[in-house]
Amino acid sequence: METKIALFQKKEIRKTLHQNEWWFVITDVVAALTDSVNPSGYLKDMARRDEGLGEVFKGGQIAPLSLEFDTAGGL
Repeated sequence: METKIALFQKKEIRKTLHQNEWWFVITDVVAALTDSVNPSGYLKDMARRDEGLGEVFKGGQIAPLSLEFDTAGGL
C-alpha cells in the first residue's frame, strides 16, 4: 500500500492508494478548507444538519477500517 502526504495551501492531507484509487483523510480536508480547530466536530455538525451527509457518516467512518494512514503518533 502506498501512502503519501498531499499539500493544500501548505496544509497536510494524508492519503493512501487503495485498489488504484486515492483515499483522503476527510478531517484533514475539512481542516485545510475551513481552518477549523476541530474538524471532527465540524463534520459531525454538518452531518447532523444534512440528512444525506448524515447517512454517509453513520458510525463516524467513510473509508474501510482496513486502510492505514500515518499519524503524528504512528500508524
